[in-house]
Amino acid sequence: MPLVLAAPKGGAIRLAAVNLRAQKAGLFPGQTLADARVLSSEISVCDHDPGGDATALDTLASWCGRYTPWAAPSGLESGGAAGLWLDVSGCAHLFGGETPMLDDLTGRLAREGYTTRVGLSDTTGAAWAAARFGVPAKSMTIIMPPGEQRQALAALPIAALRLPYKTLDALERLGLHNIADLAALPRAGLARRFGELPARRLDQAFGEIDEPISPRAPAPVWRLRTAFPEALGHEEGISAAVRNLAEALCNRLARAERGVRRLELCLYRAAGRVDTIEAGTSRASRDPDHLVRLLEEQLDRLPEPPTSAPDALSAAAEGMVETITLTATGSEPLQMTQTTLSGSRDNDPAAIEQLVDLLSGRFGPDNVLRFAVHESHLPERVQTSMPALANTPEQTGKQARKPDVWQTPLPRPPRLLTRPEPVEAVAPVPDDPPVMFRWRGELHRITRAEGPERIAPEWWRAPNSAGTRNLPDADTRDYYRVEDDYGRRFWLYRDGLYDHSRDPNDPPKWYLHGVFG
Repeated sequence: MPLVLAAPKGGAIRLAAVNLRAQKAGLFPGQTLADARVLSSEISVCDHDPGGDATALDTLASWCGRYTPWAAPSGLESGGAAGLWLDVSGCAHLFGGETPMLDDLTGRLAREGYTTRVGLSDTTGAAWAAARFGVPAKSMTIIMPPGEQRQALAALPIAALRLPYKTLDALERLGLHNIADLAALPRAGLARRFGELPARRLDQAFGEIDEPISPRAPAPVWRLRTAFPEALGHEEGISAAVRNLAEALCNRLARAERGVRRLELCLYRAAGRVDTIEAGTSRASRDPDHLVRLLEEQLDRLPEPPTSAPDALSAAAEGMVETITLTATGSEPLQMTQTTLSGSRDNDPAAIEQLVDLLSGRFGPDNVLRFAVHESHLPERVQTSMPALANTPEQTGKQARKPDVWQTPLPRPPRLLTRPEPVEAVAPVPDDPPVMFRWRGELHRITRAEGPERIAPEWWRAPNSAGTRNLPDADTRDYYRVEDDYGRRFWLYRDGLYDHSRDPNDPPKWYLHGVFG
């Protein structure tokens, strides 16, 4: 049936896009839906959804990663069409040449229900013009010979230069109908009348100035791809292919003395679906066994995709894998190091990092935490928890950095109590260290003492609604390192100062915060 997309515009419901059957029936974009029903009573009408179209186009750009990592959508166009940029430099030989590659591309899209036209050229502008205005011979693909853009584009209309509609109308009124007519004009007069855009579009199409395209994501440096003569359906075959790619990737990284911090595995299915699996490491690694374990953890948990196949056999065929790519989206320098003299892995320092990677992949990166330093003088706030893989490049948005090291000005005890415990202390002078204290019913007589180390409260922490700090660390602390007559060393502090604002009947309290040994 003729299919049209409709949307409100100008006080009426108008057609936003039509398929080929609707076009043959005399329907066109911009026509009112009422007029369209008069011309063709058997039309299928759907709401126009530009957001959904953009999402589908972005999905197609991801799907084109089977041909090149340098793919990007060129945007939606009038009439329901849309375009994709593919920079296939150095990729055609993987498919047997340019023509077989384009035939494979158009054939796969046709099986998915898309009508396509493809243009291939040395320049971006010429490829865009060939795909939309070229006259194909036997197929819907046009390949321009290298360096012959000027001759190939001469007979095409000036609309092939991606100029605004107002500029096109003005040029048409002057009798300029094709690119050859426009290229023959003096550039100075053309710029005075229409601005610099027409001349720039000509130079871009002819290859006289560069026109780079921006891909969806930066082209990865470390990327491997394998395509199968026959699609794989067994998990054992897919796992073996992933292992081969991981070993080849690690060998390349070893020659460059680099290691993986973030991996991306893409499975291109026969039905046009792309399954993407990501895995991160807590430190750079090029151990293929470890990387394959991280990926297989998620391979086993891939959900069964929805399908419209009429039977189970057809649904299984749609889920078979035709192409696999493995990309190290994040990497860091990693030199060879000797861990043990015997070569045993029992004391391998990387074992704990590998365990963290496996747990993060199984339970989620936000559910496996590690401690990190926090710049604070308060002992209970010098550490904070964060995801174990939080320092990976894709989470920081830049090259991964080493954790900061926060050095306190004075030594701290290796053991801190869960909460500071109150003690009864006696000090001869208010600001002097105590001479004895009682903790958990035991009296300790102090023979040596160092201090005080004064730690003020963090003034930037928010007060409560009454304007006062209702926090356990709201008072200034004076810490003392003391040693009793048995040689045991403790870390005490006095909470609060002897000042005029304190009630004389409410002296500062003493607490034990840590034990040195």
